[in-house]
Amino acid sequence: MLEDYVVHPVLTIWRFGVLMVIFMPLILTVPAVFIGKRKGDKDDERSGTLWWYSLLVRHMEMAGPTFIKLSQWAASRTDIFPKQLCIMLSKLHNQVDPHSIEHTRRTIEAAFGGRKMEDIFDEFIETPLGIGAIAQVYRGRLKPGIALHFEPDESSANARQSSDLMSKLGGSTKKKREKKKLKTEVAIKVLHPKVARTVARDLAIMKFFASLIHRIPNMNWIALPDQVAMFGSMMEEQLDLRIEAHNLATFQRNFRDRYTVTFPTPLSEFATREMLIEEYVDALPLKAYLERGAGPFDVKIADIGLDGFLRMLIFDNFVHADLHPGNIFVRFYNPSANNLFKQIVARFKGEEGRTMSSTDEATLRLRAVPQDDKEAWMDELQALFNEGFRPQVVFIDTGLVSVLSNKNRRDFLDLFHALAEFDGYRAGKLMMERCRSPESVIDGEVFALKMQKLILDVKNTAMSLGKIKIADLLSDVMSMVRTHHVPMEGDFANVVISILILEGIGRQLNPNIDLFKTALPILRQLGRQDGGHAVVEGVKELPGGGGWWIKMWFLLEARQWAHETLEATTTVEQHLDVLLHPAI
Repeated sequence: MLEDYVVHPVLTIWRFGVLMVIFMPLILTVPAVFIGKRKGDKDDERSGTLWWYSLLVRHMEMAGPTFIKLSQWAASRTDIFPKQLCIMLSKLHNQVDPHSIEHTRRTIEAAFGGRKMEDIFDEFIETPLGIGAIAQVYRGRLKPGIALHFEPDESSANARQSSDLMSKLGGSTKKKREKKKLKTEVAIKVLHPKVARTVARDLAIMKFFASLIHRIPNMNWIALPDQVAMFGSMMEEQLDLRIEAHNLATFQRNFRDRYTVTFPTPLSEFATREMLIEEYVDALPLKAYLERGAGPFDVKIADIGLDGFLRMLIFDNFVHADLHPGNIFVRFYNPSANNLFKQIVARFKGEEGRTMSSTDEATLRLRAVPQDDKEAWMDELQALFNEGFRPQVVFIDTGLVSVLSNKNRRDFLDLFHALAEFDGYRAGKLMMERCRSPESVIDGEVFALKMQKLILDVKNTAMSLGKIKIADLLSDVMSMVRTHHVPMEGDFANVVISILILEGIGRQLNPNIDLFKTALPILRQLGRQDGGHAVVEGVKELPGGGGWWIKMWFLLEARQWAHETLEATTTVEQHLDVLLHPAI
């Protein structure tokens, strides 16, 4: 009672005063946005505006975890905020001091019912692996008795079939369990102390100012109170690590038969609001391959990442909503190392379990290459490729997911139906009719005509979609959305932004990446499910009785056939030209 009606309000007022001190320089320098020459390479923004944006980023860093997270969220909303501001916010750094090891120890021991750290871990590294706005991560090695609580690994159907046959050939089920490799190497995520209270006070202040700004003419189209409510919901999800554990388990189930993509296994039994333990995945961050190159694996890594996302979207409707290079890792496995015949021979020779796993071996070999020796890095990648290694993409930090509601999913599919028919005008009309506040749209007819022109430009190059940068296309759409005040639903925007980010990452590895070509095998698989009933029967509740799926599939099949025919014809013509006009 005292906490809710006295302490919390007083501390919220105090926090408001602190934030006023931090942001007052920003308020006083707002006139700077009208000063300076416009820069053509910076979306025609004034130099004074760019300076003010940079000042805003610095002060958001100073304001603490809620505002750091707010900046990271705002950086993805190019449908609301200017593009240059979003670019600057995306470079914001977490300037958060690490919390004490004593707090970490208390949190972990409480999660295990008072058991001492020494009885939980064989080794615990007290220096954090990483420090974020709301939590920090450690690495440790669990005692085998604790590691037994990990749920059974269902990462691969082949692995399950292999282990079943091995148990029949090599002994009892009990022996199989004893031979199973325990996940003792783990990552431990612990929330910062009192971060939930700080976030709650900041959100209360944000809601107050959002309601005031919403009353300003021409500002209601943003629907700031709704945006703050959505951001608050996102923060609440990240402040409960049990949600992340649940998301990890769901992703593992969804991808259990897709070995090219994987997620860490959570120790769900001991997950609490403040603490989560998950399998430590020994892999290199995607950033390493973007900076140093991926050699013979560049196309494959790009395709795997994009394929994984499209499967989340099309099959599962359960999409990782925080995809950026820091949350994507890559490791390599050797399919021949898991060959069933070799495992049987090793079992009878008594050599099982003596060799290092192929994924650990590949990671160690790459990690041993000097940071500044790019030639050695490429040579090692080529060696791995020649030895039969294949890439596996690991997604981490699954605290945020997007699940499209029935309405949003219907809107999403209706929009893609229009795009599949290259009806940009109808797509523009749909976006306006189903946005958050249709009454606030400015020059709606112009918006629809701009969409039509954009889509017609795409249609003119429909047989070479690999040349179209989907990121640029979506960026143009988001710019028009902002100009004409067509606010998008949060989950819808998250999906669009994820496509934009992944396609941008993919093109750094493979400049010819084709989003639609990647989607084609997924649509084929959808069509094969249950003898085609998944298309004909399973999607009847979708717009047009599911016919748009079939239309999109046939459209992409036709495009692929025409593209291959064109390439084949070109090749034949080149050979004929050589035969008829030989070089002398």
